[in-house]
Amino acid sequence: MKICVVGSGYVGLVTGCCLAEIGNHVICADLDEKKIDGLKNGALPIYEPGLDEMAKRNASQKRLSFSADTSTSIKGVDIVFVAVGTPSRNDGSAHLGYVDDVAAMVAANISKEVVLVLKSTVPVGTNKRVRNIVKHSAHQVHVVSNPEFLKEGDAVADFMRPDRIVVGVADDDEHARSIMQRLYHPVCLNTEKIVWMNPESAEITKYVANTMLAMRISFMNEVAGLCEKVGADVHSVRHGVGSDERIGSKFLYSGPGYGGSCFPKDVSALVHTGREHDVEIELAVATDRVNQRQKGILVRKLR
Repeated sequence: MKICVVGSGYVGLVTGCCLAEIGNHVICADLDEKKIDGLKNGALPIYEPGLDEMAKRNASQKRLSFSADTSTSIKGVDIVFVAVGTPSRNDGSAHLGYVDDVAAMVAANISKEVVLVLKSTVPVGTNKRVRNIVKHSAHQVHVVSNPEFLKEGDAVADFMRPDRIVVGVADDDEHARSIMQRLYHPVCLNTEKIVWMNPESAEITKYVANTMLAMRISFMNEVAGLCEKVGADVHSVRHGVGSDERIGSKFLYSGPGYGGSCFPKDVSALVHTGREHDVEIELAVATDRVNQRQKGILVRKLR
């Protein structure tokens, strides 16, 4: 299939390269001309094991290309992936301006029926918001929510051998369902990995997954504080708890708290979404509060 991935940052590049690797013809588009020039010359702005070689291989085989002309790149494609940034506002909500811009560009420039896939991390209601933007397009636009679950340092493997692929699509949209099934078939050969749901469920799944992982980190940091007071060894506690197969050992390490580009933003966005609907997600609020406090604890220990 012919695919355009709009946004050539971390998620966009990994998605574009991997989609080309499984046989699609992919254009990675971005408004940053300097970034695109670098990509055309083989210089990736991020590092992921195996990604550089994958990009060069697919570019040489004419399955992967790069463009700073987004409006032209989306003409004639079967699928447009939205992988632009959704930075946090001061109140914790997600800034959706870039998503809106891509949706408007798709509505104005497509030359045939397309599936518009929201790969960016977005709050509940964004799929509906985008459907409203594209509803007057000259050609039908099917809007699908398909959040990413890529781990830094293992993103290529996560895409090519996924635990699950969350796809949010309207119950009556058989065209979008068929296209997504066909798209991901090469990475679902041995077992069905696609988890089908409605768009709202897919949107909230990403926030809940990251918040739950962040919650484990904050909880273990609180446990570490208690262990220090009573003479227990938090590492032994972690091993004893993590050996329970119902719990598992991942994300149970105490330390300075969680950071990075996803956990803080997604925890805040989940809290904000809850409050918008008069639901206080108290565990998420506590997770963030403990994380902020943990940074101060580390500073005091270093003095």
